[in-house]
Amino acid sequence: FHLSHKVTRVVPESALLIVLGLFLGGIVWAADHIASFALTPTVFFFYLLPPIVLDAGYFMPNRLFFGNLGSILLYAVIGTVWNAATTGLSLYGVYRTGIMGHLNSGLLDFLLFGSLIAAVDPVAVLAVFEEVHVNEVLFIIVFGESLLNDAVTVVLYNVFESFVTIGPENVTGIECVKGIVSFFVVSLGGTLVGIFFAFLLSLVRRFTKHVRIIEPGFVFIISYLSYLTAEMLSLSAILAITFCGICCQKYVKANISEQSSTTVRYTMKMMASGAETIIFMFLGISAVNPEIWTWNTAFILLTLVFISVYRVIGVVLQTWILNHYRMVQLEIIDQVVMSYGGLRGAVAFALVVLLDVDKVKEKNLFVSTTIIVVFFTVIFQGLTIKPLVQWLKVKKTEHREPKLNEKLHGRAFDHILSAIEDISGQIGHNYLRDKWSNFDRKFLSKVLMRRSAQKSRDQILNVFHELNLKDAI
Repeated sequence: FHLSHKVTRVVPESALLIVLGLFLGGIVWAADHIASFALTPTVFFFYLLPPIVLDAGYFMPNRLFFGNLGSILLYAVIGTVWNAATTGLSLYGVYRTGIMGHLNSGLLDFLLFGSLIAAVDPVAVLAVFEEVHVNEVLFIIVFGESLLNDAVTVVLYNVFESFVTIGPENVTGIECVKGIVSFFVVSLGGTLVGIFFAFLLSLVRRFTKHVRIIEPGFVFIISYLSYLTAEMLSLSAILAITFCGICCQKYVKANISEQSSTTVRYTMKMMASGAETIIFMFLGISAVNPEIWTWNTAFILLTLVFISVYRVIGVVLQTWILNHYRMVQLEIIDQVVMSYGGLRGAVAFALVVLLDVDKVKEKNLFVSTTIIVVFFTVIFQGLTIKPLVQWLKVKKTEHREPKLNEKLHGRAFDHILSAIEDISGQIGHNYLRDKWSNFDRKFLSKVLMRRSAQKSRDQILNVFHELNLKDAI
């Protein structure tokens, strides 16, 4: 795939891998008549997902991410709850009309299915959007939403699964309040675990100057520990490892040597790329198993219609609210790409496979529908998003290092904007960023960075050193 750019320019790698998985699964099935391989939730959540999420968090453009955090959180939290509730309730409403025939499911089963099918997959989004090169703001909103949306989906899924377990007749108002509280506890708890391990990792890296050879190992071990600790405490493991990567990157990069930094970068990219390849291939292979297939045309088609329609409505409504508060408005074209970028993937599949067939009688129908949804969004939407972006003339990103002049003007504007916010009494994100930078410079950096790293952080000295180095070369 990597050698043939003509193919990957048209067909996303994720779609090619799914087709290859179907082909390999077909060969195995023809030979044995047994589905030997399947993507199990344990393998997915404990071995394949962590390296991908860590890679996304560690290489996250922090300034862009935190600058758009309000928008990302609105789409990830409110958008996910909206998609899950509307899809589940609409499917249940249509089922009550009798179009779908007889299904052994109640309202809670439909809401549980709605919660897992609302999982926008960061792996699929990243695989497609990195090839499309849309502008930074659009990319960070879609990618940030898909990353945090996963964590929200898993929490929602666990809430509805506990409701299904105790039975519809036992779901009282108190249980609903408990569910809402647990939603916030799990999400915020996972984030705090991630931040704690990020600081622990940064602190450990301060003292590895004389043992350079084991420096890269700490990044992977402590980050993975954050994931396992959050999982052990029944908190959001995805949020834990995401924020561990986001919060540690600045201090880790400052403390470690150039060789260790290169090792970390390439190892992380290799592990994430390998995990992505395995996930998409196994999605194809897992589908070649007649035992999991239960067909219901009305249910499958309506699921595809509802997830598409409600995503568009959700994006339009939320963007209309956001544009009243955003300096950089999200245009109609951006909203089309965001609505179209809701690719479903392995997270939804792993969650639906986790369902207990004794509690959810229609598990096989839910599994079959999820596979169809994943294949449709990754293959069809993945294939058509690039032509759509080109046709709509969406603003593309420019990959280049900003010039010294641009850096100086950018820094000056930051100070001017935070000063204006301070004078006018407005606490905006420029003011908050300025206060955080001061706190970081006075306290955090002194604790988490080596002396040598603190000195080398002076931007003007850095530029002077780079110019001298270029002259010498």
